[in-house]
This record gives sequence, C-alpha cells and structure tokens, in this order.
Amino acid sequence: MDLQLTGKTAFITGSTSGIGFAAARALAMEGVRVILNGRDAAGVSSAIERMKKIVHHGRIEGMVADFSKPDQIKLLLDQLPEVHILINNVGIYTSDTFFDTTDEDWQHQMEVNLMSGVRLSRRILPQMLNANWGRILFLSSECATLVPADLIAYSTTKAALQALSRGLAQLTVGSGVTVNIIVPGSTLTEGAVTFLEKVAAAENKTPQSVSKEFFTNVRTSSLLQRFATVEEVASTIVYFASPLAAATNGAVIKVDGGSSGGIL
Repeated sequence: MDLQLTGKTAFITGSTSGIGFAAARALAMEGVRVILNGRDAAGVSSAIERMKKIVHHGRIEGMVADFSKPDQIKLLLDQLPEVHILINNVGIYTSDTFFDTTDEDWQHQMEVNLMSGVRLSRRILPQMLNANWGRILFLSSECATLVPADLIAYSTTKAALQALSRGLAQLTVGSGVTVNIIVPGSTLTEGAVTFLEKVAAAENKTPQSVSKEFFTNVRTSSLLQRFATVEEVASTIVYFASPLAAATNGAVIKVDGGSSGGIL
C-alpha cells in the first residue's frame, strides 16, 4: 500500500526511543523527512545514527528541546521548518501516591505532557490550515481512563490531551487538516523491558513470567493479553498521519489491545 507520504516533513517529540522512535522510523521508511527530538544533544545524535543504520535512504534530522524549559521551547519554535505532520508524543511521569505528589510534580508533568502539544499546535496548525493539508497526532494512554493510583497526575495530563485534540479538530472544519489522538495500551518500550527485568530479578522470576502475571492480575481487561510492540503502535500512527486517513478527524484511536472495554 502506498501511503502517499513521500516528501512530507514530520516532527516527532520525545522520539529518541520507544513509540516515538518507532513512529519516526516507520515514517522515514515511507519517504518522510523526519525530525527527531529529545532533551539532550547526545541522545538526539545517538538516535539519528541508529536510525540511519536502519533507513539508508531517509532524511533524518534532530532538534534538541526540553519541554519543561521555556527558553528551549522558544528556540525550538523559532527554528522549526514547515511541518506537515506533527506527532505530540513526549511524555513523563512521576510514580507516587496522590498525597505525596507535589505541586511541582503536577506542574512539571502538565508542562511537558500537555503544554508541549498546546505550544507546538499553536505554532504549526495555522501553517497547516493555510496549506490546506496537515496531520496532528497526540499520544495519550490507556491510563487516561484506567487510572493507576500511583499515576493520577500523569493520567490527568493524558485525559486532558483528548479534550485538546478534539477541540483542535473542530478548528479544521472544511480543510485538509486532521487532528486525532492515539491511545496506546501497555506497550513493550525500552522502559517497560527494564521494569519487567527489575521486577523479575527482585522476585527471582523471568521477565516473561512477570509479563504474563501483569495481564493475569493487573490488566485483566486486555483482550490481547500481552504487551503491544512499539512497531504495532507505530503502524497505526503512520496510517493516520497519511493522506489515506483523510476521513478520520477528531477521533480517539485505541491501540490498547481492547483493555478499555466498551464499544466507544
């Protein structure tokens, strides 16, 4: 299938690893000029080199910005080229009880997880509307509705992204621009692998058995009953970033293995 993406430019926040890197890699393989993003120059450079070893024909670039730092955000916004595809993927979390999560923790997560998308969309959406084409995708989480007790702040930011995405979509009426939100479930990112290995070592188990127990005891609502791969999530992202997905706008697109339940 030709996704008709050759020649487009995509900016993917938080894309030096995990879902962001996988999405950038998949876009690059479709002929997209991809601009990676991370908090430090070394991490961005390393990600570019890793991707160039996989995608030999692609145009791979990088921009450094920590979305909790206003001066870096301003510089990024000033330097961004015209972007056809914006993927708001960056996200951080603090695992703690509600009562021990400080105002600073809340503010930090809101700045990075929510306000990064607000600021980038405010900068890029007008250009897309003028060009009558563009794709904005936000990355939420199943935690937006399946809220863990130790991730209330994080889950709140991810739920807020769904309202933001729908609101921005309503600004695109009659244009060739779409705004949608992707909701991954439990995904086998590098961080998830590290977590499984840590728990396995502490409990004298294998990572595979810990993973199986997670779905048996914790994420019982999952129909998939395993972690999704980053490639599976990235495939969904790339399709909805393409011209072929023109009829989908303002949607919540679940890639959660059926964990959220219901039919909506």
